[in-house]
Amino acid sequence: MPIQIIIASFIILIFSIVIHEVSHGSMAYQLGDETAKRRGRLSLNPFNHIDIVGTVLLPLFLVFIGSSVVIGWAKPVPVNFANLKDEKWGELKVALAGPVANLCVAVVCGLFIRFLPLPESLALILSLAVLYNILLALFNLIPIPPLDGSHILFTFLKDYELKAFLQRFGFFILIFILFLFPSFLESLYHLALALADFMTSGKILI
Repeated sequence: MPIQIIIASFIILIFSIVIHEVSHGSMAYQLGDETAKRRGRLSLNPFNHIDIVGTVLLPLFLVFIGSSVVIGWAKPVPVNFANLKDEKWGELKVALAGPVANLCVAVVCGLFIRFLPLPESLALILSLAVLYNILLALFNLIPIPPLDGSHILFTFLKDYELKAFLQRFGFFILIFILFLFPSFLESLYHLALALADFMTSGKILI
């Protein structure tokens, strides 16, 4: 992969992650929890959201091993679910806010590619934005902590022992899957690529 594409992918990934996390915090704020706002986590400044493992080390490791997929996460936005006005569905709404925001970015960028005459360089950047925002949404829907899919699962899961197990060991399970089963990320990437291609009516440049 050309170094220019790697750098562009990394920058787009960082800002897509920031949008993702700010969306979580904004939804929580709308539902009555000010924790993220008080801690400065509703800012689009990437330095407020960087997680050493998820935002720096994991993407660099994937680049180093030559992976075609660069993925990661930021520091989870702090949310006190007890403060949410919607006690039944509040956690679900907060969890979905991040992936939905990424899909909205992908749709907007996809529409630009599909209907506007763009220079090839800009079309390539927007193509990367479409792909990585779809990939980030899909990745975060995996039902393993600390990803958003776990909060969606916990909304419906009544097995408290399983919930406690996942909360305790979910991070290690996720790292185990990512490092020992790279084909999993490849499959996720190809699914995101297919969705991006469909969204842009075959005009994606990746």
